[in-house]
Amino acid sequence: MDNLAHTLAGAALGEAGLKKKTGLGMATLMIAANLPDLDVIGLFFGENLAWRRGWTHGPIALVLLPPVLVAIMVRFDRWQARRGRRPEDRLPVRSGWLLALAYVGILSHPLLDFLNTYGIRCLMPFSDRWFYGDALFIIDLFVWASLALGVWFARRRGRRGSAAAGRPAIAALMFVAAYSVAMGTASVAAERFVARDVAARGMGTPTVVLASPVPVDPFRRSIVFGTGDAYGFGELRWNPAPHLTLEPDLVPTNMKHPAIIRAARQEKRVADFLYWSRLPFAEIVRRPGQTEVTIGDARYNSLPSGRFTVRASVPD
Repeated sequence: MDNLAHTLAGAALGEAGLKKKTGLGMATLMIAANLPDLDVIGLFFGENLAWRRGWTHGPIALVLLPPVLVAIMVRFDRWQARRGRRPEDRLPVRSGWLLALAYVGILSHPLLDFLNTYGIRCLMPFSDRWFYGDALFIIDLFVWASLALGVWFARRRGRRGSAAAGRPAIAALMFVAAYSVAMGTASVAAERFVARDVAARGMGTPTVVLASPVPVDPFRRSIVFGTGDAYGFGELRWNPAPHLTLEPDLVPTNMKHPAIIRAARQEKRVADFLYWSRLPFAEIVRRPGQTEVTIGDARYNSLPSGRFTVRASVPD
């Protein structure tokens, strides 16, 4: 998910009561909830899709990063105390609780990242398999709103001295959990519906179906299905009744074309894209003396063009 969702999740966990366990508890939860995205530094070294959501999201990083964060937070607290800048109302910093909160925060990150179609390699480096939840769009306004309201109402209650100040944050976390399960269940049901409908229309039996969540509307899915060496695209609406609209033509994948292999061998960015891609397809254009290859991912484009694409020219 996006970093605002991760930050709000950490804040909601804090407002639910965990921030009261130790000084700097809230800050630790919010930072830890974003910590696996340290892999964004790969962008400065020419790495992107194949680098993201891998090592820093795997078990070794999830074990080692929290103690590093705790050491930084403890040193920060002591640094402020030496300079007389430590807030008087800050609770004593307890390293044990700080470490526990760091683990809670960092574990929330892969859990949220799993929920969308982008994927996560949560077993790296032991396995480079991608896992996909297909439950939420990467930016979900309902997740934002529920967590933000939970945090706001919890803080408001806290300022008023309520004994149950954390209840709104707890309710928000429970809503997000239930909403995610409902959305994931709806995606599975949508994929089964599409498979049956496509077969009933005489378009073949799909070998793969992806029902991707879309922004804002939880009752709509963007559909991709594969039949042999081609993809079909469409849209499924659940309300007022299930209705599947399909584009009239299938789009060939062209992934068996020999130029694809040559392009991957020639350019690392092509090999990286193919490693990351879930539903790759390509456009092949012959030029005098060379072949131009454009590769896209059907999760995000109905044609091999747009943001999630890579291009290469290979000699004949």
